[in-house]
This record gives sequence, C-alpha cells and structure tokens, in this order.
Amino acid sequence: MSRYSRQELDWRPCREAASFQCTTVRVPLDYGRPRAGDLRLAVVRHRATGPPADRIGSLLLNPGGPGVSAVDDLMSFGDGFSPAIRAAYDLVGVDPRGVGRSAPVDCGTGTPLPGTHGPEPGFALIADACARHAGRLLPHVGTTDAARDMDVVRALLGDDRLNFLGYSYGSYLGATYAELFPSRVGRMVLDGAIDPGMGAYHATLGMARGYQAAWDAFAADCVARPGCPVGHSLPKAGHVLDDLVARFDEASRAEGGHGTSPTGDDLLTAVTSALAAQAWGGLRSLLREVMAGDPAAWRRLLGTDGDGAPGEQSLTAINCLSSALGPRATAEQTRAALPEFRRAAPQFGVYYAGFLPMCTHWPARPTQVPHRVTARGAGPILVIGTTRDPATPYDQARALAAQLSSGRLLTWDGDGHTAYRRGSRCVDAAVDRYLLNGRLPPVGTVCR
Repeated sequence: MSRYSRQELDWRPCREAASFQCTTVRVPLDYGRPRAGDLRLAVVRHRATGPPADRIGSLLLNPGGPGVSAVDDLMSFGDGFSPAIRAAYDLVGVDPRGVGRSAPVDCGTGTPLPGTHGPEPGFALIADACARHAGRLLPHVGTTDAARDMDVVRALLGDDRLNFLGYSYGSYLGATYAELFPSRVGRMVLDGAIDPGMGAYHATLGMARGYQAAWDAFAADCVARPGCPVGHSLPKAGHVLDDLVARFDEASRAEGGHGTSPTGDDLLTAVTSALAAQAWGGLRSLLREVMAGDPAAWRRLLGTDGDGAPGEQSLTAINCLSSALGPRATAEQTRAALPEFRRAAPQFGVYYAGFLPMCTHWPARPTQVPHRVTARGAGPILVIGTTRDPATPYDQARALAAQLSSGRLLTWDGDGHTAYRRGSRCVDAAVDRYLLNGRLPPVGTVCR
C-alpha cells in the first residue's frame, strides 16, 4: 500500500471553475490484492478563505445517491456554505469509486429500464448488461471500499482525522468509515441518516410510508389553496393521483410501451422527487400542467425515470453490495409483499414494492450485511433527522444516533429530505457551531 500512501497530489485549476482545484488520487481496485490494478478517483477542493492560523483542515463532502457526483455538487453548491465554514475549511469533494468521474459504472447505452418489461425481468436485463460491460468493477464499488478510499484521501490531504459531511447515502458512508477507523474520526455530520442495522425490505417499506406521509402533507397544504389541482379534500387528492397514474399506464400500454408516453411510474418518480425537495409549488404546477395535457410537462416526465445512464447504474451497483440498501426479493416474495405495501402507502406502496427485486439477479454478492454500528472510540458524531423526511424517515436517524457510541441527534421538525443548508437557521447554526468549535447541540435539541 505504500505506493498509494506516498503519492503526490497534482492540484490544478479545474476546467469548469478556476476558483476550484482538481486532482486525481490513485487507489487499489481490490484492497485485498493491491497489486491487482488501480482506480483513479476525481477530487476537487476549494481552499479555505481564512488566514492559515485559523484553518481547521479539510471537510470532505458526500451528497448521497449513491451515484451523485461530489465533485459536481461542490462546484455547483459550494458557495452555499456559510462564510465561517468556507474560511475555516478546505471543502473537498471526492467522487466515490464507480461514480461520476471516478471509474463510473457504465453498463452500456440503451440498458432497459425495469418498467420496460416489469420489475423483475427489467432488473434482470440490467444485471446482465452490467455483468457484460462492467463485470470486473462491480465487486469493488461497495461502501466499505469507498470508506477505505476516503482514508487514503484524508492522509494525502495531511489531516490526522477525517472531518466529514454526508447526506443520505453519505451518512451510511460516514458510518462505515467510523466503524472501520474510529480513532481517525474528526468532526462528522450525518444528515438524512440511514440506519445500517435495518434490512433493505424494511428500508424500502419505510420509504413508501415516508413518501405517503410527505404526499399527505403536500395535499393538506394544497387543498387549502384556491385552484389546487388535486381537489379540495385529502381523499380527493389521493384519488386524483391514483387516476393520473392509471391513465398514464393505460396510455403507455395503448402505444405499445415505446416510451413516447409517460407511465404511471414516470409520474410517481417526478412526484417523489418534488416531495424530497419540498418543492410543493413546483409540484402543484407540474400536476396542473400534466392534467391539462401540456406536452412540455409530458416531456419532463419522460426524463425523470433515467435512461440507463451511468448515474443510475452506479446507484444500483453500490446498493446491491449492501444488504441494508439493495433488496433481493423474488417475484413471489414481491407479490406477497404488495398487501403490506398498499396498506402502508395507498398511493406509493405498489411503486416502491417494485424495487424489491432490484438486486435479486445482480452478479456481485453483497459485501455488507445489516448490523448495528457503534464505532466505539470515535469522537462525537452529529446525526441529523428531519421529522417528515420521506427518503430516510426520521426513525432511522434516531436509530443511528442511538447505535453510535458517541452519537448525538439533532432533530428538525420539518419536511423534505435532509436538513442542513435547507432553510433552517437553527439547524445551520447548530451544525456550523459543531464544525467550527466541536460543540454538539444539547441533548434533545429540536429545531422548528
């Protein structure tokens, strides 16, 4: 491993944004056999703006997904950090292995989507394509290897400990790092936290419940407004969405599933994306346009469900290496689960049950199983949960904070996915105080 730990980083101005510096870091494809070949990770940083004496070190960022590029995210949204954070930290984004610019998982163009042939056959076709085009890489893009990569980057940056901010899947990556290297944990923030002890079935069911609750909150707000596109009562709102889904599915079947008409899944993908972002105004507009038959709205829907792009394939490849993230249900098990999913989420249960076979045919076996993470010996870790987070429901943040031997839960009584830098001054102040001074919020802190 010495040839990885001794490499020199060649920082140069990024082509996309000269105020950022870019480089690559070489890591082993297989940590069990370091001589088996290398991967190159893309890294970007924005240097701390404060005087050298006041700088704390590097703050590594992961925006989640998995499959979202940390490099692109930092260059696009780095200005959103407070001046104090930008003064104290070099902000660093690393595209995890298999993602973005770091040897992305690419299963070939035209990979069919699950909705093309039904959930399980569709996922099987994706798995076959990925085995053909990216088979050598697939066993080595798991979260454990990505956490080891972060430790290589930490050392090359000259930091004794890892300061880290991870959103959503990034919380799972951060918890994995803390479990592997507890003594090297610096100031760590895990926002929109995932419970590593929860199995993929219950996590998927939790998402169905979470999005149902988010839809109900959106609908309750909408029906009180004039001109609400889904009616003027909560039951009516649910029926309107159900009717739209059925109408889209019928139109898609009528045209033979050639992809020129959006499906019900396309619509629900757009709805869940808006609910996660708490973009209620945009969702009202989209539903109004869709119901009016606006062609532009239909085209937007057709772009929401992916097209076999590497980002989508990265998500599947990484999730399927963790039994906590990637469900492996058979067709029979999926059918048996439908009643429970429908009861939990009348509008979203069937949609989320469709993800249960996602990893059933995946060619690489899981490298992580669901288990509690204590990270005994790690420094204080701040876990953030949003009470009506649809993607990573609040009970997962509570569970992770309780598992971690040094965890502290910060609660935001709010909507949408994740909390930091989403408009809550209380949350932002608590996180910044911790990152700058190491001071955790008091036990039981709830931001409203």
